[in-house]
Amino acid sequence: MKSKVCGITNAEDALLCAESGADFLGFIFYAKSKRYVDAEIAADIVKLLPAGTLKVGVFVNAPADKINAIAEKLKLDYVQLSGDESPDYARTLNTPVIKAFRVGESFDYSVIEKYYGVIPLLDTFAEGAYGGTGKVFSWDTIPSDLRTGIILSGGISVDNVTAAYRQIGPMAVDISSSLELFPGKKDADKVKVFFSRINELRQGTAQP
Repeated sequence: MKSKVCGITNAEDALLCAESGADFLGFIFYAKSKRYVDAEIAADIVKLLPAGTLKVGVFVNAPADKINAIAEKLKLDYVQLSGDESPDYARTLNTPVIKAFRVGESFDYSVIEKYYGVIPLLDTFAEGAYGGTGKVFSWDTIPSDLRTGIILSGGISVDNVTAAYRQIGPMAVDISSSLELFPGKKDADKVKVFFSRINELRQGTAQP
């Protein structure tokens, strides 16, 4: 199980998370987000990252040409679409796509099939919000044939990542608010504790 830390806004946090074991780092280019980072600042940050750290740009209903331009400039490994983007829109992008789906009580998982070739990220539905709620949705609703191919988001923390690993077995978990001092700033102690648990899970030494 891989890990994606989202909401990176500064070099200190980026290096802390990368060196602690994060596989992906997420940079939010949605101006209304509390964790928004300017593309110029992000460009300076990614130059410092160790080789092998995957870079994800997070966008919400942005023009495709803007996404393609930022992705090329920052050499992003993935772009994450967290708005209302259509399957046809996703196919216009030049970088591999992660598509976020906001899961509520009436969510229809069959819609994911329309987004051929993308990595699904499942987050918690909240009225008027495009992710970042820090709340958990009902994992029991996730179809068994989807579980190992998703990125699981929505309230992931050191308190429930073991359950996520054992009950769902996603390809990755996405973490943000549970590792923060405040929106946009990570807490070093929380990061270290979280990745200690991740490493225990990978090594098979985590306690129940």
